[in-house]
Amino acid sequence: MNILNKLLMCTMTIITFTVASAEELAVEAVMSPQDQIRYDLEDDSMRIVLLANRAGTAKGTGLLDGATVNEYGMHSIVPGADGNARGYLVFEDADGDKAYADWSLRAVFVPSEEEDKMTLLDNGVWEIVGGTGKHQGLKGAGTLNMQAVNATDRNYILNGNLVPAN
Repeated sequence: MNILNKLLMCTMTIITFTVASAEELAVEAVMSPQDQIRYDLEDDSMRIVLLANRAGTAKGTGLLDGATVNEYGMHSIVPGADGNARGYLVFEDADGDKAYADWSLRAVFVPSEEEDKMTLLDNGVWEIVGGTGKHQGLKGAGTLNMQAVNATDRNYILNGNLVPAN
């Protein structure tokens, strides 16, 4: 076996080990506003800018199940047309250790089956960018879907994989 094949086998072993140690994450958190600032642009764009702090509890499977969650986000929305949002989710477990997720999503309104109605598709991605305590060194990424629960609350649905720090 030549050196290139040995290097390739070693790399494949490392990749397999890394993927095998990833844990699946599937959590939802209904987030309610704690504080928000809204600004409606005064032009004809109908654009709304919303700085939001929402809070909830993650429920599902994986390392962050049961953690309290706070959103710190900026949403730019044209109702009925489109929007962009991004921010951070701060997960805090029962021990007070935190995991920080950077997220972004794109909002697209599409025609609904009901006449003269639109359906909102709110999808994006998240990535763990830091943590404290046992979550220091945590890595992970996945998909994010946001759904309106009512006029103020949003359900954040995260799916993906986490690789624990240890």
